[in-house]
Parts: sequence; structure tokens; C-alpha cells
Amino acid sequence: MNIKRAIISGGGTGGHIFPAIAIADEIKRRNPAVEILFVGAEGKMEMEKVPEAGYEIKGLQIAGFKRKLALSNFALPFKIIKSLLKARKIIKEFKPQVAVGVGGYASGPTLKMTTMLKVPSMVREQNSFPGKTNKILSKSVQKICVAYDGLEKFFPEDKIVLTGNPTRKSMVEIEGKEKDGYEFYGLDANKKTILIIGGSLGARTLNESVINQLEELKSSGINVLWQCGKLYNDKLTEELKDIEMGAVKMVQFIHRMDLAYAIANLVVSRAGAISVSELCLVKKPTILVPSPNVSEDHQTKNAMALVNKNAAILVKDVDAKEQLIQEALNLLKNEDKCTELSKNIAELGKPNATQEIVNELESLIK
Repeated sequence: MNIKRAIISGGGTGGHIFPAIAIADEIKRRNPAVEILFVGAEGKMEMEKVPEAGYEIKGLQIAGFKRKLALSNFALPFKIIKSLLKARKIIKEFKPQVAVGVGGYASGPTLKMTTMLKVPSMVREQNSFPGKTNKILSKSVQKICVAYDGLEKFFPEDKIVLTGNPTRKSMVEIEGKEKDGYEFYGLDANKKTILIIGGSLGARTLNESVINQLEELKSSGINVLWQCGKLYNDKLTEELKDIEMGAVKMVQFIHRMDLAYAIANLVVSRAGAISVSELCLVKKPTILVPSPNVSEDHQTKNAMALVNKNAAILVKDVDAKEQLIQEALNLLKNEDKCTELSKNIAELGKPNATQEIVNELESLIK
């Protein structure tokens, strides 16, 4: 069934925004005349990234509950009521045929209102342990697209569809790109490469792990492509300015993720849902270091979904500074283990996730 008007709501992080844009792109590919309206949270990343991708977005004045006692918590009920009323006005004016919530603050009031106004609605749960918003919305939406097995513990089983997480094709198409990758990043094609990624803002633990074992990395005879992140780049650049880095290359941001994945013999990464989904598609041996600074410790649960299937190795954040680099160097020497991890992680990849999500969305239109 053709989609003529759709609302996509959510955001807050790249892990919510970029899959949302991938869904929008697939809807538009099938229905070139479609009208798509995003609903996000004012002041959050989606208000910038969605228009950059060519879509209209409206913002709600909504924020999350802070676990520590904060004055902003007392204003939260008023913000929720205001957001619900604004979401209702947006939906009544736009008249969507379908709505999809991708997670993040804005998806709560938006999807609450679409379901109250009888607009067929769906949520996407990217993690192996769902957030509170999706648990609440699951009672009223028609479908829940998930990326992991076992979510019937949290959601009505008859609404669950296992699709995987949408990933940007440009990130994971890596066949035949090794030569370009070595040239782009200025690394030696005759050496093995460890790719260390902590997200666009960076990960302090991963950076500390590299600094702590820098001499060992430099003398190991391998390339290291190390993304330190925006938050840490200036401080680390100053700290390392007089040190000869050898084959360890630090970058603030990885602009060509496909080329970085193409040259990686081993990836060290946080365990955000979208990162994990990409890693399953690029089929590289992986060490996951879950961030402890996320709600419900969901990154550990994402990582364990792979570790339990012998598809990745886990190093705890608290142990990483002392153990991570040695674990990576030892794994790189163990070719049989690398082959086994690659084979097992590849079996968990869902390359058609975006198409399957849009199929489900189309099926909601009566």
C-alpha cells in the first residue's frame, strides 16, 4: 500500500536519528511523492541533522527525567503536557496515514497522540533491553520492530517483528575498498590494522586504554586507527604533540567509516545498538567495551547478545585501561579465533532491516 503522508518521531542521539533518516529514505524511494514530517525535541541533534538530510522537522519542548535531584524535574510534567498538546496539533494538521517512533524524548508524546487519534503506529526498539518510553507505547501501537530475540519479556508477543536495526548502506558496503582505505588514512597496507571507535563524541575509557599502552602499540608492528572523539581531541592533541606516534593514527572523527571498516582486521568499539548492527554487517572480529553511562546498562545487554553466541569478546569498562590493548593484540595473533568470531558475527547481520521495517509500516495502512 502506498504511503502518502508519514510522521517519524524521535532522536537525541545519532543511534536514533540516522536509522530514522534511513527509514525516511526508503519510504521516499518507494513513494517519491510522499510527504514526511519528523517530530523531534527542541535543542537536540535531530533539529540540525534531519533538515541536512532534506526533511522537514518540528520540535517539541520535551526533556528526560534526571536521576539526580534537579530543578528541571519539577518542570517536567508541564513540559510533557505542553508537548502532548503540540504533538496533537501537529498530527491534526498534517493528517499522517502512519507514524513510527524511533526512540528518544520526542517519540513518547508524539506516538501517544497518534495512537489516541487512531493513526496506525509502530515503534522501533534498537536495544536488547528496551527503554521506558517504548515499554509504555508498546501497549497502544500496532507493531514493534526489534533487533534482538527475547523481547517478548517486555512487549506483547503478537506485535513483535524481528527486523534488525536500519543501517546506512554507505557505512557497511566495504567490498574491494581496502586499497582506498589505506591511502585515505595514510596507513601501511602491509600491516594489520586495529580500528578503535568510541562514537562521534569519543569514549574516555578507550582513549585512556590507548594512552596507557601506547608504547606497546607502537612496538607491535601493526596499524592503529584511533578515533578519539570531539570531546577529547584538543586535550589529546596537546598531550601527544611531542610524541612520535609511529603507526598509531589518532583522528577526531572518522569521515569515511566504510574505508575504516574495510582496512580493519579487528574492531574495538562501544556497544551502542547501531554500532553493533553495523559490525554484524561488516563481519569483523570485534571487542566490545560497553559504556557504563547509559540507562538500564543497555550496552552491556547489547554486547552479551553477541558474546553469548561467540560472536564478539567483552572487556568491561572498569577493566579496559589495564586489559583492553593486550586483549586486542593477543586476539589479532590468534587467526583461528578471529575467523570464528567473523563467521559468528556475520550470521547475526540483518542487511534488509530498513526494507523490512518499511514493509511493516505499509502493512499498517488499511
